[in-house]
Amino acid sequence: MKKTFWASLFATAALFPGLLHAQSPTVDDGGQRILAAREALRSGDREALERLAAVSTSHPLDLYPRYWLLVNKLARSEPPPTAELEAFLTAAPDSNLAERLRADWLRRLANDSDWAAFLQLYPQLRQPDAELRCTAWTARLLTGDANAASEVAARWETLSDAPTACELPLRNAAASGQVDEDRVWWRIRRQIDSRTPNTALASLSLLPPASAPAAASLEQAIRSPAPWLDRLPANFAVTRAGRELALAALARLAREDARAAHARLLRIQDRLGADERSYAHLLIATHAAIGQLPEAGALFAAAGTIDSTPLQRAWRVRAALRTQDWQAVRDAIEQMPVDERDSADWTYWLGRAYAASGEAGQAEALFRRIAGEAHFYGMLAGEALGHAFAPPPATAPLPRARLEEAERDPSLRRALALYRLDLRTEALREWIWGVRDRDEGFRLAAAHLALRHEHYDRAINTAELANPRSNFELRFLTPYRDLIEPQVRAQGLDLGWVYGLMRQESRFAAPARSSAGAQGLMQVMPTTAKWVAGKIGLRDYHPRRLSEPHTNVLLGTGYMRLIMEGLDRHPVLASAGYNAGPSRARRWRDAVPLEGAIYVETIPFDETRDYVKKVLSNAVVYSAMLEKRPQSLQARLGTVAPGLVSE
Repeated sequence: MKKTFWASLFATAALFPGLLHAQSPTVDDGGQRILAAREALRSGDREALERLAAVSTSHPLDLYPRYWLLVNKLARSEPPPTAELEAFLTAAPDSNLAERLRADWLRRLANDSDWAAFLQLYPQLRQPDAELRCTAWTARLLTGDANAASEVAARWETLSDAPTACELPLRNAAASGQVDEDRVWWRIRRQIDSRTPNTALASLSLLPPASAPAAASLEQAIRSPAPWLDRLPANFAVTRAGRELALAALARLAREDARAAHARLLRIQDRLGADERSYAHLLIATHAAIGQLPEAGALFAAAGTIDSTPLQRAWRVRAALRTQDWQAVRDAIEQMPVDERDSADWTYWLGRAYAASGEAGQAEALFRRIAGEAHFYGMLAGEALGHAFAPPPATAPLPRARLEEAERDPSLRRALALYRLDLRTEALREWIWGVRDRDEGFRLAAAHLALRHEHYDRAINTAELANPRSNFELRFLTPYRDLIEPQVRAQGLDLGWVYGLMRQESRFAAPARSSAGAQGLMQVMPTTAKWVAGKIGLRDYHPRRLSEPHTNVLLGTGYMRLIMEGLDRHPVLASAGYNAGPSRARRWRDAVPLEGAIYVETIPFDETRDYVKKVLSNAVVYSAMLEKRPQSLQARLGTVAPGLVSE
């Protein structure tokens, strides 16, 4: 825990700059002091921090040098400066910095094993992260609170990806008998069928020693699943550990090759229990559906009604959609828990299943639940009832008093000051803190404030937080139109689609940079930008220019046109291709013509599936507002032509 503490606190001290403008900010003397204090923190210059924190002015960011000094002291002082910490929390108790300082202090107390002080401070933290929640359970267990173990046991199914800070609480819940062996194996199975299967190795220690397989055996089954299954000893099924190792190998192999996993399951299924056979079929069926294999539906049928996860239930529906087996679609959705079944996506598809079987009344009732809402399924449901998406009404103006309230808010003032200094990560934290738990009127006023300062992403997100069914003028802004519209015309693109894609990519934050390296308004990757520049004859292109709005829009719209031309000029395929690559968009087609909505619903990547839905529904809203006439999402979705066998 000590190593984790120091690493996290020094990471805080570094204060990663996040998203930066290409140009250096122009700042006044007060801003220069803030930047100097931040640099002193980064370099560990305590003397400079002390000097800068001692200066008191009316600058909105006066709290920051003091906070950074305390972060430095928490990382380096023995003992921690308790009196100074308490003074800061008393002076600014409801601030974003107070919340962060409490979290930093709690980590220091945990590092020092001062559990009594930790438990005294912890209730003051408003939004603890997963690590601190686990640390709080640890503190309670180590101070004799037996109720902590029962709380961990009650939340066991939500902790399959818990941080290492949860190790002691998890171990205690299992050792005390409040979590039985079946639930431990449930955890191990979930971890194996994930992107981080090696986390299951640590969970083996939660099993009774006599029941646990060797960690080396599980590691080998995970690393080389096909050879493991091919070399299974004849008596592997005598123990549960042996059967679970076989299931682990099947799970990993199914992620690579569902058909190969199924072939091996057929060889050993007679030696598995009924529930184990069903579970293996469910695993393989899910990955077959994700891989868009036509036999996925039969595999789900073989799995039966075994307990499943939301992901598995969703892919059971999608497998049936892909083959347009509407009875199977209906059965799969109706077997979902009520809260899951009532979500907009499954409400729409259940309505479609009823309509396919001629039960128009039930279908119409389901469509009416979500029709008219400005999202993918609401638009489709509206069109199923005969109503295209109409231009939304204008929002009533806000009273001046609410706008002035937002202007005076300390968190929003700090956020705007941080944006002026290009400390965008810090600014974002302040903004989110400032609009949390506020009413619709305040949030709408904050959105107007963000728009006035050209922080378009904050304006859109905050207006959506205020009311996702209204405020369309703020939620669907059209900035940079003088740059975008000429390029849209030159490339022969649809303006609504381009704006819909940009809104999803960057929320019009010009400095935006993704973790993968995509940049700018249209989130263009540097390698893509270089390729497009060559294709369109942009001879003076340099990677530094990618952050310029004009160049970014030129390259982004050029890429959109090139993708459209290579993907049947179909907006569904092109949207998927922009996010995941054109070759994947082609590969996800079927051997027969496929309804566009079904193509979208069965995209294997969660991110891309959500992205395409949002881009296309955004495009409908933008086109309705720009053209001032109703728009059809169904017309944009159309039908996706079959793919080639070689794809």
